Amino acid sequence: MIDDNLSNDLSFRRKRVQQAIREAGMDSLMLTSDVNIFYLTGRVFSGYYYLPADDEPVWFVKRPVDLSGDRIFYIRKPEQIPELFASNGWSLPQHVLLETDILSYNEWQRLQSIFHFQQFENASQWLRRIRMIKTPWEIEQIRLSAAHHAEAYACFPQCYHPGMTDLQFQIAIENQMRLHGSRGVFRSFGFNDIFMGSVLAGDNAGIPSPFDFALGGGGQTAFCPVGANGTPLKEGMAVMVDMAGNFTDYLSDMTRVYAIGTLPEIAFRAHQVSLEIQYACEATAKPGVACADLYHLAFSIVEKAGLTAYFMGMQQQAKFIGHGIGLEINEPPVFSPRSNEILAPNITFALEPKFVIPQVGAVGIENSYLVTDTGVEKLTLLDENIFQMRP
Repeated sequence: MIDDNLSNDLSFRRKRVQQAIREAGMDSLMLTSDVNIFYLTGRVFSGYYYLPADDEPVWFVKRPVDLSGDRIFYIRKPEQIPELFASNGWSLPQHVLLETDILSYNEWQRLQSIFHFQQFENASQWLRRIRMIKTPWEIEQIRLSAAHHAEAYACFPQCYHPGMTDLQFQIAIENQMRLHGSRGVFRSFGFNDIFMGSVLAGDNAGIPSPFDFALGGGGQTAFCPVGANGTPLKEGMAVMVDMAGNFTDYLSDMTRVYAIGTLPEIAFRAHQVSLEIQYACEATAKPGVACADLYHLAFSIVEKAGLTAYFMGMQQQAKFIGHGIGLEINEPPVFSPRSNEILAPNITFALEPKFVIPQVGAVGIENSYLVTDTGVEKLTLLDENIFQMRP
């Protein structure tokens, strides 16, 4: 059941998307992905969501079978859609926005043979740009997730006991996350596979991963080469916890560092540089500021500190320090040196300057932010110093 506040928000989103369809010179939008269908309907279904530029949407549903409404039609295959258009007196779409970043080649060929589109354009990146600017309702969902996120993180030191491996620590952490209301699985755009987040202990934090995350980790097997790998937690080791805050359907993102015993001075110095970067970016970020400028600001601080060899990895250094968050963990904008994106009010993002120190592990910080009319507001509020866990 969708409450009135969400219903009104969905109506606003739909009208905003329809305005963008008209401005693009197209007549309609057809969606199949879970995230984009959810963004415009408040639920997920298998099938096709069709949104004309100047009319009400139509749902062509394969599953589930318990939906009802004047413009909801059940189909077994997309070939049935044209006859439904004809029986309702609707014209077939000719100038259509499609999720070509997501549709398989076979699915695209199938739709083209059914509709014979005169023109199509990619809706995937176009919709991600629209979704980047959050509504007040969406912002409150992220704010709520961030609050539960911080509450769960505060419990993590209690999850540790001597003799643990990083995997055992992560299992205990995941239990706390679930007890605090985490959904469990988070969504990301593209080919990125990870469950809830990552725990990186010791030198595992520096192992390169094929996935597009700030830091990798070797993982448990070659089939899942990311995150915890069974490293025993020992004296002098840093443990970085980077778990997605999926406590609502909208994500927050947050990283904190937990130390087993005492870390060497370089680890604390690098952590302080991460905080310095965060404070500098907080003071600079506001509507109109280029995301690339914030990256260059961060890198200049790293260079001045003489820590470039450890920044955002060692063997494989990530070339970004932050990313948008929302229904997916890796939304625009991206804070990279080549980004052409500019901050605007109601963007939500995560900032994550991090270092990997040999024989110690990863240190640094990550918090979620909201861009306001005059600056940024931090949403994930918890002690940012390194938490001590006694061996």
